[in-house]
Amino acid sequence: MIDRKWHSSILDVRSFRRADCVTDLCLVVAKIKESLTVSKQAAQECDGERFNLRKLNEMVVTKEYQTEITNRFVALENLSDSKDINRAWECIKENIKTSAKESVGLHKMKQHKPLCDEECLGFLDQKKQAKIQWVQDPSQCFVDNLNNVRYEASRHFRNGKKAYLKAKFEELETNSKMKNLWDLFRGISDFK
Repeated sequence: MIDRKWHSSILDVRSFRRADCVTDLCLVVAKIKESLTVSKQAAQECDGERFNLRKLNEMVVTKEYQTEITNRFVALENLSDSKDINRAWECIKENIKTSAKESVGLHKMKQHKPLCDEECLGFLDQKKQAKIQWVQDPSQCFVDNLNNVRYEASRHFRNGKKAYLKAKFEELETNSKMKNLWDLFRGISDFK
């Protein structure tokens, strides 16, 4: 199942009969230990804080940010000159961050609509019950019941996906009409 190159990465392999797959095959699960390297640039970019830079388009916020920065750097000039350049850089960086937090604020992450609603969970439970019945007694009536439940569930999931995509396309269309290019390009890149 795996190349000899990755043979040492596999810790454990098991098969699960009770996993709910579309076929009558058993699910095989493997525990893999792999060491990945992270580039230094990617590690530095992920601070956890993102500022709401769109607010800088407003003149009031821009003026507030400028006055906040100038006040903080005037206070820095009054301090004694430090010989350590790293400490000076940390002080400048912290002043910029705190002034940006106070005037611009942090970017709030979008709350995404959950993929699975209550009706979706109900279909999954029906599929699980039908499969348990089929495993216990593989007669034709349970096979037909399982196929019908799978068909209804996949039809519901397909219709839900269509409705989700339709809502997303309408959102992209309104962003295009309102010339909200930032959200438009971000929405297009999500589909890529």
